[in-house]
Amino acid sequence: MIIGYLTIKEIAEKWDVTPRRVRVLCETGRIEGAAKLGREWAIPEKAERPVDGRITSGEYKNWRKKKTD
Repeated sequence: MIIGYLTIKEIAEKWDVTPRRVRVLCETGRIEGAAKLGREWAIPEKAERPVDGRITSGEYKNWRKKKTD
């Protein structure tokens, strides 16, 4: 790998997330400076972990069971 850059696996271990999650963040452009070199992603060592924008409030739990008045 290029000096100053890490692989998806290394970043996943550093951020304590799955490699799949890091790949999704790269593909959606949420990691600044990440570049695809052939089949591999090169992510800067100093890249900040993006804020997790997924809903975790439980707001949509059981949304099918809501009563309509």
